[in-house]
Amino acid sequence: MFDKILIANRGEIACRVIKTARRMGIKTVAVYSEADAGARHVRMADEALLIGPAPVKESYLVIDRLIAAARQTGAQAIHPGYGFLSENEDFCHACDKAGIVFIGPPVSAIRSMGSKSEAKKIMGAAGVPLTPGYHGDDQEPGLLKREADAIGYPVLIKAAAGGGGKGMRLVERGDDFLDLLGSCQREAISSFGDDHVLVEKYLVRPRHIEIQVFADAHGNCVYLFERDCSVQRRHQKVLEEAPAPGMTPQRRAAMGQAAVDAAKAVGYVGAGTVEFIANQDGSFYFMEMNTRLQVEHPVTEMITGLDLVEWQLRVAAGEPLPLAQEQLAIRGHALEARIYAEDPDKGFLPSTGKLLHLAPPTEGLHVRVDTGVEEGDEISPHYDPMIAKLIVWDQDRERALARMLQALAEYRVVGVANNIEFLSRLTACPAFATADLDTGLIEREKAYLFPERAEPPAEVWLVAALAELLRESNRARRLAEHDLDPRSPWHARDGWRLNATAHRTLCFRLDDIEKTVAVAYRGRAYTLAVDGRTVEARGERNPRGPMRVELDGTRMDATVVVAGEKRHVFLNGRAWPLANIDPLHHGTDASGAEGGLLAPMPGKVIALIARTGASVAKGAPLLILEAMKMEHTITAPEDGTVRTFRFEVGDQVGDGDELVEFEPAA
Repeated sequence: MFDKILIANRGEIACRVIKTARRMGIKTVAVYSEADAGARHVRMADEALLIGPAPVKESYLVIDRLIAAARQTGAQAIHPGYGFLSENEDFCHACDKAGIVFIGPPVSAIRSMGSKSEAKKIMGAAGVPLTPGYHGDDQEPGLLKREADAIGYPVLIKAAAGGGGKGMRLVERGDDFLDLLGSCQREAISSFGDDHVLVEKYLVRPRHIEIQVFADAHGNCVYLFERDCSVQRRHQKVLEEAPAPGMTPQRRAAMGQAAVDAAKAVGYVGAGTVEFIANQDGSFYFMEMNTRLQVEHPVTEMITGLDLVEWQLRVAAGEPLPLAQEQLAIRGHALEARIYAEDPDKGFLPSTGKLLHLAPPTEGLHVRVDTGVEEGDEISPHYDPMIAKLIVWDQDRERALARMLQALAEYRVVGVANNIEFLSRLTACPAFATADLDTGLIEREKAYLFPERAEPPAEVWLVAALAELLRESNRARRLAEHDLDPRSPWHARDGWRLNATAHRTLCFRLDDIEKTVAVAYRGRAYTLAVDGRTVEARGERNPRGPMRVELDGTRMDATVVVAGEKRHVFLNGRAWPLANIDPLHHGTDASGAEGGLLAPMPGKVIALIARTGASVAKGAPLLILEAMKMEHTITAPEDGTVRTFRFEVGDQVGDGDELVEFEPAA
């Protein structure tokens, strides 16, 4: 076994590998960019080396620097994680040449599976079922469109070197094919440096089911059952689970054997995932093989009781697989939700900033949190905005769903927009709860998943007011402890008045809703009134956890996090970012530059769609911004005229930069 390994990655997966390596007594070396100097994976590793500036092309993707770092530290092997260089044959070859073990498959397998079109040919020869489509080398746009016309719409355009949902476009009409082809190829060049695409028939209501395979250098190969990854957004997985709902033993065996055949066809070694697209009738077709550890591997670990990273390390060290196929079994059901810094109400726009408050649910037998960040860390615009992976397990799917809802309700994030409430709605969605699954679930359940923002219930305003009063009282008590006369009545915040009861008001706002809470002091309790409702309130404030609240004798747990003027109220699985209004403050709202469209985040302008001087309708695309590995279309906020663009194609823009000078129609 290795004494020391280098992890050529960052974030959650680097931390995940470090945990297993530490348990096995293997020292770890982290690499980091300038933006990641204080990152969690750097703090966790035994050693850490700086490899370049923040952009991945100048740090995490520079093969020579990674090899040099391994040599400098004496690392015997490199774990590539997922993403970055994990499926890069040049990196694998460079490791071989340097005499460093690449913890992954051989170069030949990466090369064979790295091209979707080449993979299709190999799988076809191995007898693995294939989706109808065009996988040829001729990339002339006219030819590709004719092939799509012949296949029949809808079709899916896929980058041949793609992965992770990048470089994919669904085409439902022939008239849209060439425009979407161009968009797909731009993203493919940006993400993979290769604009080669293939075209496949798009199945109606398909499920995405993948099989975890593992092979060693001694000719052994097993499958560790399946994961259902049907719940996706823009071809990126959102919720994953294992085993797949409704899977019969016969179908599992057939898919497992097809996956093993696929692995053996390319001489595979290590952890890999064979992905299938499945019809509702149970028929299935090969999509691609990911020659690395998958983001969603924890659900497989939860139902098998195995550590797949440990298996990777043992196989890479030349050991045989720890178990044979007949020794593997499924126990219970597991779900994984990806917690992202993104705003579902704004088209899942990535969010950047400091994690001012981060409190995940308590881990244990049923709950696991894999993360690369801690409270106080930054979500950077340079990398994927994942906060964590939340994994739950229980004896069956129904109980696992309940575990997930409970864990999501306990998650607390302040400082960046996040998708926790969206994930809660998704988990509770009747279609998902009853396992009515397909890759279009999010789109067809839009009304349920994206409801109109409701006004906060009265309890939210009351809890915010009670938290403010308790906070004032606690602060006064702390100040009194350091005073020369700590028992002075002037330190009391009990509202005492001579022959009278003290009254005051507290004011809070959420968007355009503003509420005033009337307060009357009652010894150690308060009388609070809002919207005609009056309650007796008392509570105990916990700076690092839930606050115990009692309203008219009804007890509940709530959390109120203070961030500037914001009071983030977490109650009953919801988060309400209220603003505390100071009645003595008078100011103006400077929300943005009048007549301009501002960049929602740092990024690069990759296309100008509208013409300068053109009259456009509300919602018309104006330009395309690339940020966090995704394209974001900036649209007209209303009917008007594009006066000028402030940036050219290829220019980098900062958060809040004015992109377009826009004149609304009269």
